[in-house]
Amino acid sequence: MANNSYSGVKNSIMEANHDGDFGCTLKELRSLMELRGAEALNKIGESYGDVHGLCGRLKTSPTDGLSGQPADIEKRKTVFGQNLIPPKKPKTFLQLVWEALQDVTLIILEVAAIISLGLSFYRPQDAKREDCGKAAGGAEDEHEAEAGWIEGAAILLSVICVVLVTAFNDWSKEKQFRGLQSRIEQEQKFTVVRGGQVIQIPVAEIVVGDVAQIKYGDLLPADGLLIQGNDLKIDESSLTGESDHVKKTQEKDLMLLSGTHVMEGSGKMVVTAVGVNSQTGIIFTLLGAAEDEDDDDEDEKKKEKEEKKKQRKNKKQDGSIENRKKAKAQDGAAMEMQPLNSDEGADSEEKKKANLPKKEKSVLQGKLTKLAVQIGKAGLVMSAITVIILVVLFVVDTFWIQNLPWVKACTPIYIQFFVKFFIIGVTVLVVAVPEGLPLAVTISLAYSVKKMMKDNNLVRHLDACETMGNATAICSDKTGTLTMNRMTVVQAYVAEKHYKKVPEPENIPASILDFLILGIAVNCAYTTKIMPPEKEGGLPRQVGNKTECALLGFSTDLKRDYQTIRNEIPEEKLHKVYTFNSVRKSMSTVLKMADGSYRMFSKGASEILLKKCYKILTASGESKVFRPRDRDDMVKKVIEPMASEGLRTICLAYRDFAVKDGEPDWDNENDILTGLTCICVVGIEDPVRPEVPDAIRKCQRAGITVRMVTGDNINTARAIASKCGILQPGDDFLCLEGKEFNRRIRNEKGEIEQERIDKIWPKLRVLARSSPTDKHTLVKGIIDSTVAEQRQVVAVTGDGTNDGPALKKADVGFAMGIAGTDVAKEASDIILTDDNFSSIVKAVMWGRNVYDSISKFLQFQLTVNVVAVIVAFTGACITQDSPLKAVQMLWVNLIMDTFASLALATEPPTEALLLRKPYGRNKPLISRTMMKNILGQGVYQLVIIFTLLFAGETMFDIDSGRNAPLRAPPSEHYTIVFNTFVLMQLFNEINARKIHGERNVFDGIFNNLIFCSIVFGTFVIQIVIVQFGGKPFSCVALSIDQWLWCTFLGFGSLLWGQVISSIPTSRLKFLKTAGHGTQKEEIPDEELEELDDMDEIDHAERELRRGQILWFRGLNRIQTQMDVVSAFQSGTSFQGALRRQASNSSQQQHDIRVVNAFRSSISLYEGLEKPESRTSIHNFMTHPEFRIEDSEPHIPLIDDTDAEDDAPTKRNSASSRNASPAPPSPASAAPPSGGPALSPASPNQNNNAVESSNHLLPEATKVGETPVPGSPLHSLETSL
Repeated sequence: MANNSYSGVKNSIMEANHDGDFGCTLKELRSLMELRGAEALNKIGESYGDVHGLCGRLKTSPTDGLSGQPADIEKRKTVFGQNLIPPKKPKTFLQLVWEALQDVTLIILEVAAIISLGLSFYRPQDAKREDCGKAAGGAEDEHEAEAGWIEGAAILLSVICVVLVTAFNDWSKEKQFRGLQSRIEQEQKFTVVRGGQVIQIPVAEIVVGDVAQIKYGDLLPADGLLIQGNDLKIDESSLTGESDHVKKTQEKDLMLLSGTHVMEGSGKMVVTAVGVNSQTGIIFTLLGAAEDEDDDDEDEKKKEKEEKKKQRKNKKQDGSIENRKKAKAQDGAAMEMQPLNSDEGADSEEKKKANLPKKEKSVLQGKLTKLAVQIGKAGLVMSAITVIILVVLFVVDTFWIQNLPWVKACTPIYIQFFVKFFIIGVTVLVVAVPEGLPLAVTISLAYSVKKMMKDNNLVRHLDACETMGNATAICSDKTGTLTMNRMTVVQAYVAEKHYKKVPEPENIPASILDFLILGIAVNCAYTTKIMPPEKEGGLPRQVGNKTECALLGFSTDLKRDYQTIRNEIPEEKLHKVYTFNSVRKSMSTVLKMADGSYRMFSKGASEILLKKCYKILTASGESKVFRPRDRDDMVKKVIEPMASEGLRTICLAYRDFAVKDGEPDWDNENDILTGLTCICVVGIEDPVRPEVPDAIRKCQRAGITVRMVTGDNINTARAIASKCGILQPGDDFLCLEGKEFNRRIRNEKGEIEQERIDKIWPKLRVLARSSPTDKHTLVKGIIDSTVAEQRQVVAVTGDGTNDGPALKKADVGFAMGIAGTDVAKEASDIILTDDNFSSIVKAVMWGRNVYDSISKFLQFQLTVNVVAVIVAFTGACITQDSPLKAVQMLWVNLIMDTFASLALATEPPTEALLLRKPYGRNKPLISRTMMKNILGQGVYQLVIIFTLLFAGETMFDIDSGRNAPLRAPPSEHYTIVFNTFVLMQLFNEINARKIHGERNVFDGIFNNLIFCSIVFGTFVIQIVIVQFGGKPFSCVALSIDQWLWCTFLGFGSLLWGQVISSIPTSRLKFLKTAGHGTQKEEIPDEELEELDDMDEIDHAERELRRGQILWFRGLNRIQTQMDVVSAFQSGTSFQGALRRQASNSSQQQHDIRVVNAFRSSISLYEGLEKPESRTSIHNFMTHPEFRIEDSEPHIPLIDDTDAEDDAPTKRNSASSRNASPAPPSPASAAPPSGGPALSPASPNQNNNAVESSNHLLPEATKVGETPVPGSPLHSLETSL
């Protein structure tokens, strides 16, 4: 398969010395990693004895890792390969040019230009030109006739220009992406042990034989075998599609695969396969560059899968879809993990998009596409009319007024005329179609993304940047985002005394102190430690979990060294570890004592652990009984005061298991984690970041609500929220705990109701003690809410693995670059490289700036379009020739589209952007103020141009350029018209910098060098074109006087702009806005259903497909009525037919048809998305990415509906479900009436997942059993 790259090298080495002195070959290791579970254990047992035996063969130590000598590492790289997957080749410049050439208008122009070229070389011999009518004759000497080819050539040349500019833009965009991607990859580090030292190395440096430390939240960078693990659970759904977490132990299953996520626990593994030889790499190699050869690949991939999953053979054809999905999902996961050395950039963006839930095109792109289509249609109509009028005028004039016969010899000349008219028509179209729009968006986004890197925002999905500008709500984590994530213990309750600052070690009884230090040392992850400061006099560096760092720091403050204890009790000697997760909210470690008894140390959230304590250590060092009454006292007197100062309270406790009771059942957690003895309670402070309060103030001023969602105690949360300014004194707000929140939003049946959420979220500011599910529910509730007049746009920050679902669900997910786990980064849209809340404010600013840049560009673009189209149209109709020639139009098009998009899209953002409210999703792109500017400027420009056109010759005392014959030389008159037109655009470009009706259009103009240089550059080129352009540009050199007049008329548009901005917009009621996004309600239901099959809703296609859809709908309704009528004619009443099972089969066919008729009429509405139905939390879990076990068993968490799993909107969901990888339990088999299949794993089917349509035909299903592919019902149903 994929090892061809090494096979040559490898075989030659193997004969010589058994694969470079290593005791196993690349091939052996690869075949080993393809086994699973018991098979793999047997194989390891047979070949190597055990994992330690394999380590010996690989010349590595399970405890100290590799020596880390460069020679050894290099050797391993040559023998076993490097940990990177060769990137897919980027598109070459020529491919991009070819893509740019696919533009329809350009193709039309090329064709026209080539015809024009061909005809210009054709010389009719015999006919005198005069015989062919006035227009054809004229004072044309030979020299002029020879220059006829120039126009065609010039058009071709300008087309080439446009294509090159477009291709160059695409190319630089892709290059930027690759740079960005490589940056993401370089920052990806992983912890390995080399030479006994724990170090972090870039993922690409990992080699076979490395001993890597893995912990909760990691994305595994290579395949390996488990050496030692604590409570390790892995989510392998990215490889297998099975959502259940796989428990890894040395006894049962020790295969760790690249691209899978560590969901719980920690451990060590020895790396056995990297890069293209790892499981992810193999799938990657199969995907290869095979986007085109998708189908051939399916077979290979199928083979690969069948080895792993023999039981899926019978589902061959669905399997291929599933495999493709899986490979896609896999791809997304692997993407972050493999350092794909940059080249996978743009590509990976697409891949990630492929495994996100379907997103519409971003709001902005949707609006723009729709607007561009509308403008394009208008342009098409105008250009068609122009051509028709020109042709009619010419024909009438020549054959009617001049009364000439059609002479055969004249035909080519007439054809030349028609071609000229056609070219004029096409140029009108070219000017009308704003092809600069997509360019402007891309440039603006790419520019913003580049600049946002400097502001510590690493954008992974381009559209996230612009969505951020519309954000109305931010749900932020507390720890690390609002606070500094440098935790220190500042208070302690130990030996019945509450110390307001860290106590001196003398004050604590020695026995308690020993317990305390031992408990802290062994019951904190061994990956967590405190390192000496990097700079002299700096703070010690905290590595690993910050809460644990605080405890280790506490032990240092008590003048004890935790490291000596760790050296005595290495990680291997720990008997059992219950790692921290969001359900337990505690961590416990069990030690086996010398006398055979066991001692367990626990630490965790104080209110949770204290409930499990029944004793407490007293000042004498003895333990005394700890009753519920004492506990309430302690909560009031110790925990609440600590929490109200914003401290996080952690309880430390222990429990002894006596020898006589025998070894407890460690898997029964509830029995193990009770009867604890409390050692002490500490208060940990995490100071608020100094810049956060100001950033939150800015957000609130900008109309963005900041909410805090945290796992901390409610008092701590409230205290921090007040310090940050999230809670203002005197505000009407809610602070809830997760439990209370859940109680309020669920009805009696325990289902989540949107109406209940709607009562809570507008006032909710703090959600404390929240589980990941709560965070997800809140985000989903706010997004689906219809209370506010605008749909809320929600941004979420998260760092833990458990934040994945909420990050995915949110409109924009921010992951923490420093503290964030790989899983969180994978689910996010933007990574905050400094984990700082104030960077989010920068993102908002840039997002709003993108929106404004596009609007500026539109304001400029549309003015030019309107004027150019009207001038070309009226000019053509009145003077039978467009005043602006084809080549001139193309130049105007080039400056206004490409250059202006560069100039206006790169305006830097200002703080002023944060002074207004968010635009909202439905805000039109072109506001009334902009419409006023566009029309105002348009009127000015048209007046000037028409004055020059029809009275210019008298004003300037020159020859008139109107009604010139076919190949007349360029005239001064038309040159002045063209020059004035361009200069007016140039000055209007300065006007366009402001869109909210500001007076000072020069404000901050010199901050934007790109803008200045483009305006200046365009002016210089214009001078060159006019003075030296000559025949190709149909220009004549102008005198200084004429130039000054042109410039003055151009400058007039700046003055006129001031006049326009004096007119209050509110007076102009007749102005309409334009460029609304498509609302969901506007899309007919069936269309939604069809659109669901596509990844994005493409607004342009939608406009064009409306007609077809109406047809189908009409036919569908008729068919439905026919079916019903025929059913009634057969003499059975509908209900009767349902009640009695008919005896003869023909009868049954009728009933099926009736049922189906009704069903097809229902299904028209079935695809309509109710806010709660589409992404109900519980109906998506058949193809998940990961899941977190909560206290209720198996509540699925992520709406990660892949295309095939969109239960509520798929009709024949039964057939698609039967093939899905979930075990076909009765729940997942086939829901009645094609409604949503509920996930088999959800006991509490809440959240209105079952759509109402399910209940409409309860009995109907008895008649026609569930539609199996091939049954008459199924074929009828899919025939629509």
